[in-house]
Amino acid sequence: MRASKSSTINTPFENLRSLLKAKSVHLNSFPVEKVFLNKKIKQENDDVLFHAAMADVTPLDKKNVIEFEAIKDSPEAPVHPDPVQESVVALKNLVAHGEGFVVENTPEYIEGTGPDVCREVVKKLHQGDFSIQAFIDLHGLGVSEAQEAFEKFLKESVSTGKRGILIVHGRGLSSPNEPVLKTRVYQWLTRGPWRKWVIAFSSARSCDGGAGATVVLLRKRPVTKRQRKKKAFKP
Repeated sequence: MRASKSSTINTPFENLRSLLKAKSVHLNSFPVEKVFLNKKIKQENDDVLFHAAMADVTPLDKKNVIEFEAIKDSPEAPVHPDPVQESVVALKNLVAHGEGFVVENTPEYIEGTGPDVCREVVKKLHQGDFSIQAFIDLHGLGVSEAQEAFEKFLKESVSTGKRGILIVHGRGLSSPNEPVLKTRVYQWLTRGPWRKWVIAFSSARSCDGGAGATVVLLRKRPVTKRQRKKKAFKP
């Protein structure tokens, strides 16, 4: 005895032939290639239209035609910078715009801190973190005249409560040996009577005069003799 077919089997096309026969449709006459035939006709029509549109066009003379070879896609090779070219560009930017010039990295840079002052203070001073409230220009003065002007300027700055001051002394490039005024200003800040008022000093930023000027941070009150003996001035 044969087992009956399971009722769960799905047979959607079981009655397809009888349905087509009832509607007088034959399987062999079904247009299975109709879609592909329409595409072929459309392509032929496009070709006819194109040739008809180009019928009156005169081809260019090949002598006036520039032919380009197709560029093949290829992975880009890593570009290695030319150190010589980079140096030239950096030099041009330095001369034209001052880019890349760091006063702190030059032999002309000077700095110093008073007793119990950390290095971070002088670093911030050089970076311009403290505003400049007064300045003096010692250019063109002799040593004695410059010292007199320096003393007067420091006295006035202290009495009026100025904290950040700028002393312009020049780089002394015309001096046969060391820069005269710049060296004297350094001595007056570290060895003279005004050293007790100095928290820190450093060469100024490029925009404030660079190595040709010194920015100074002053105290509200002078350091005591005991503090000065405890820890000497740190250049």
